[in-house]
Amino acid sequence: MGAYAVTNRRMPRLCPSEDVRPVTEFRAHASAFLQQVRDTKRAVILTQHGRSAAVLLDVLVYEDLLGELTLLREARVPDRRSSAAAADTPGHPGRAVALAPSHLRRPAP
Repeated sequence: MGAYAVTNRRMPRLCPSEDVRPVTEFRAHASAFLQQVRDTKRAVILTQHGRSAAVLLDVLVYEDLLGELTLLREARVPDRRSSAAAADTPGHPGRAVALAPSHLRRPAP
């Protein structure tokens, strides 16, 4: 899979009133911003001239996102070693079906 492990941690939802802040405020209070990101595990969006400019993430959340991205990319690329299994995919000869891990699947409606 690569260097990043996927966990079942979920990234908390963004709270715009607390998590969208101007970069000038970040410059003045960088330590407080880092503490907020570590404590809440929520991303902070930094703005410059009223537009989003950067995202500040907790390192463990960032590693989880990289792991999930790696997993999704690997699932998207056909595996040449499993060509026999891929040939059996109904309706898609020669293509394998990759299912997302349970923590990435959307709940059924």
